[in-house]
Amino acid sequence: MAKTKRGRVLWSLPARGRGTCPICASTRIKLLYPRVKSDGTAVKVCKRCDKAPQSKVDAITG
Repeated sequence: MAKTKRGRVLWSLPARGRGTCPICASTRIKLLYPRVKSDGTAVKVCKRCDKAPQSKVDAITG
């Protein structure tokens, strides 16, 4: 049986949840994983960078 609702929530996100990852600079990749910087701001990163060390997340400018 088909799973018709799988991924449907992505359609409501801007650019279908895709963008440029602020850590690895991959373009047109899904940014679905929130990471919190040391100053308390949240950034969305890709699946590969979800496991990145906190030092790389803190190095993000902007």
